[in-house]
Amino acid sequence: MRVNRRDLVKTSLAALGALSLRAQSKSAQPKGMPGPFPGRVIAVEHPGSLIANRYQAEPVRDMMRRGMTELTGAPAWQDAWRSLFEKGDVVGIKVSPVGGARLCSDALVLHEIIAGLNAAGVPASDILVFNRYREETIAAGIDKWLPDGIRWDAASPAYSEWQHDMAGYDADHFMELAIVNPGENFNDAHMRRSYVAKIVTQRINKFINLPVLKHHQSAGVTIALKNMSHGMVNNVNRSHPTPTNNTCGIFIPSAVSMNVIREKAALHICDGVRAQYHGGPPAKPQFMWEHKTMYFATDPVALDKTGLKAIDSKRAEVGMASIALSKPDSESHYLNCQVEHIEIAGTLGLGVFDDAKIDVRRVRLA
Repeated sequence: MRVNRRDLVKTSLAALGALSLRAQSKSAQPKGMPGPFPGRVIAVEHPGSLIANRYQAEPVRDMMRRGMTELTGAPAWQDAWRSLFEKGDVVGIKVSPVGGARLCSDALVLHEIIAGLNAAGVPASDILVFNRYREETIAAGIDKWLPDGIRWDAASPAYSEWQHDMAGYDADHFMELAIVNPGENFNDAHMRRSYVAKIVTQRINKFINLPVLKHHQSAGVTIALKNMSHGMVNNVNRSHPTPTNNTCGIFIPSAVSMNVIREKAALHICDGVRAQYHGGPPAKPQFMWEHKTMYFATDPVALDKTGLKAIDSKRAEVGMASIALSKPDSESHYLNCQVEHIEIAGTLGLGVFDDAKIDVRRVRLA
């Protein structure tokens, strides 16, 4: 078969065009939050995901894979992960173990995320599981869940009331807000600042946010946004030192809007297989329920708005007021739960808050 010069040029140009289009498609993706799918939330439910309070491997795998393909529109789960991650990325996975082993995302979920990253070309050596407190991570057993080659780390050794330690934090990246803990010197800039963990600023170029679906006394809910604001910076106690001195409403979006956090956020997966509708953030079994749903988004605002509705729906089912209208009781002491942090985050461009623009796609697996 003879190929003339004109046909060869045409073929070459077409190939170069296709290559260029793929490169543009990759580079044109929005960097960080709200990501390539603003307003989109995938809610995948599987009634068999939790049996006798134990996560079930096959249902969890099916939920994770369906959630990723529905979110990205990719034909296969490997392609879904490749649309967000690639070889050369160093990816952090921000876990949320504050609820302990009873209310923490399961090892099976974490392993599916790692498998997805591996499928995208990210080797185990370039995956870092992290949390703010080392002691809390160990107490939840996360350090024992990790496959060979996966590293984990924490920014601080343990929780303390004094949160100005700097060993694990980056002095060049901070959020300054006119809020200090009672009794601290307002004129000391260090008291007014929250510094970002070095894990985020220096050791990774992307992260996956892995919160749990639950209530929080001061913030109202602790889902995607709060897992970043209070899990990636220090000096957070100043945002809610007493039940009436509560500024979570503005602290959370202010912290998350820092470029070094908002630009590295690639994916948010909320584990709602087990969830909690009151008494948070610690696990309280009397308020936990088997929601058996996982949520997937690149938009943390749309995800948190969806999660808030799920929790409020459960509260209504048991005869409780919505979180926004709730008042203090023996298990939740704050005067007002500041769920407005979700709306303010939307105003700052971190995601979509308007219900008319949020596309929640619900999938129920058998």
